Amino acid sequence: MHAANLLQAIRHNDPDCEFRAWGGDKMAAAGATIVKHIRDLAFMGFVEVLLNLRKILSNLKFCKNDILSYAPDVLILVDYPGFNLRIAEFAHENNIKVFYYISPQVWAWKKQRVKKIRRAVDEMFVILPFEQEFYQQHNVDVFFGGHPLMDEVKNYRDNDNSLHLSKPEKTIALLPGSRKQEIKRILPVMAAAAQEYSDYSFVIAGVKGHTALYKKFIAGNKNISIIYGQTYALLNSVTAAVVTSGTATLETAIFNVPQVVCYSGSLISVFIARNLIKVKYISLVNLILDKAAVKELIQSDLTKKHLVSEIRKLLPGSENRDAIISDYNILNIKLGDAGASNRTAKKMVELLK
Repeated sequence: MHAANLLQAIRHNDPDCEFRAWGGDKMAAAGATIVKHIRDLAFMGFVEVLLNLRKILSNLKFCKNDILSYAPDVLILVDYPGFNLRIAEFAHENNIKVFYYISPQVWAWKKQRVKKIRRAVDEMFVILPFEQEFYQQHNVDVFFGGHPLMDEVKNYRDNDNSLHLSKPEKTIALLPGSRKQEIKRILPVMAAAAQEYSDYSFVIAGVKGHTALYKKFIAGNKNISIIYGQTYALLNSVTAAVVTSGTATLETAIFNVPQVVCYSGSLISVFIARNLIKVKYISLVNLILDKAAVKELIQSDLTKKHLVSEIRKLLPGSENRDAIISDYNILNIKLGDAGASNRTAKKMVELLK
């Protein structure tokens, strides 16, 4: 999504540009020739990466050969650090200019990777306000143009297609994640908690292809329904949300929806993560605000009992709800106004010229 918006903004600033990319349908719609589709590249977690290591190594080799064959004026890497930092070094060694958009979370773990970034990346383009200061402290050329989610939300609001819910004040969104492993671990707890709120309706922000999985875990829950491809419309219409940790926590906050954040992973992956990752919070909301603005239920804390209790604190009339919305106002100021994609694209084109 962010890469597609960036592509459109670059073309606005440089109409003659051409893109060859690894990405998804939105990037293809933005005019990129897609070499590898993102649906074949989404491996999440330490164990999952190990299980798919042969495929990842094969992709690395293919990618390097394809870059040399295409000979681009610039290589723009987007997030995905385990793969992209290797490609950055390769491109640098072959005298190809490297821009990195959406920083690896080097401030959270593997801080030594900043040395590799300083060596192989010509310019970092960050989307979180505290990242700019981090890279400046490590003598890396960096540009912060704001968070592109602000653009995405503005585009939605300019063409408001909110859901027409019969009782929005009595509707709670469930965002169980987009990966099967997340849904399997988190949705059953969400569904169990929803049973305790029979006077509320719960709506799952669904991802196409997971229908059977959703229905398996919500069978018998008469107050849970599913919608597909309308996450923003849902967030613009509900009174509260239960959200799996990830970008969705930030999207929920931008829509001013009070939320509780959930996460549960494989025991091995979480054990490794807790020994490697050095941050106080897992949600982007809390990381940016540097405080526990929204409740995080992680691993053993993610239980039906705890979730039922935390949902209650999100409902109208709760002091906790008012405090969350107040913190969201500060968050929105930190993220910057809409126009981040264009500001970033303009800077990229200037650097190339």
